[in-house]
Amino acid sequence: MTAALEIEDLVMAFPQRRAPSRRRRGSRDPDTGADTPAPRSRLRAVDGLSLTARNGEVTALLGPNGAGKTTTLECAQGLRRPTSGTVRLLGEQPWGARPELRARAGVMLQDGGLPQSVRAGEYLRHISAMYQDPVPQHELQARLGIGSFAGTPIRRLSGGQRQRVSLAAALAGRPEIVFLDEPSAGLDPQSRAVVFDLIDELRGDGTAVILTTHLLDDAQRLADQVVIVDEGQVRACGSVQELIDGDGRSGALRVELTAAQQQRWAQHPPELAQRPDLQVSAEGARIVISGATRPQELAELSQWLAGTGELPLSLSLQPRSLEDVFLELSGRQIR
Repeated sequence: MTAALEIEDLVMAFPQRRAPSRRRRGSRDPDTGADTPAPRSRLRAVDGLSLTARNGEVTALLGPNGAGKTTTLECAQGLRRPTSGTVRLLGEQPWGARPELRARAGVMLQDGGLPQSVRAGEYLRHISAMYQDPVPQHELQARLGIGSFAGTPIRRLSGGQRQRVSLAAALAGRPEIVFLDEPSAGLDPQSRAVVFDLIDELRGDGTAVILTTHLLDDAQRLADQVVIVDEGQVRACGSVQELIDGDGRSGALRVELTAAQQQRWAQHPPELAQRPDLQVSAEGARIVISGATRPQELAELSQWLAGTGELPLSLSLQPRSLEDVFLELSGRQIR
């Protein structure tokens, strides 16, 4: 499949603010004796990132808050000029792009960008009029269930209704590549299923879909390729199955302990809790053991539980998920 978006060695650096109480002195000009300001340090929001998104595929861009996802997509959409690196959107440089190129790309923002006082249907008709061959609005509005609130000002719409309007606007011009930011945020299960079906249809029609979401179940369900970003760099890239199978880990043992078992775990945990090839996390009564779990690990845990004389509140062996991969790469700390 051909590449709809190619990013190579992208760097986006921003000047960092200096704290007033720690103002650094610059050097003194030897000729004039005047002070010259100290150079400002620069923060790299994106630091050498490369990725490729292909036609007919859904590429999910994942990462914790502040990872550089939004800045990367702003560069890809031509909204920011990067400090260095190259971006090719449908074979062209996106910043300063011709109207013909912009008409071939659709952008859905999670928040902002919608005129608050305009009625939803009026806004979508205005957007459609900008394209030579738009999707018939009555079809798109019917598909997304917009007809029931088409006459309502956007400021009075719920979050889920605004999401559907934003999606309809992004798809109005039959884009060859579409950027979707949290497309299922705030949607009820019925609307979410419709959005998923639309994304599947876009993929089938050969459209390149760039998806950003914090709902990892959505990414696991939709994505052909997953790119995990952190600190402005790509930490992992591949299909969902490739990432899950990447290091041979089979899944996670999850156990919820009784109060007495919690005390014993704190004082005398099983030997497997000390093994370097396993990751063991304890959050209150819940213990998660992940890594190359085998029947031996389950037997060892069961033997330890039997020694407590009590059944645990729950015990399960679950297959490794995309969320497990994400947390292993980006950590569990809130940012």
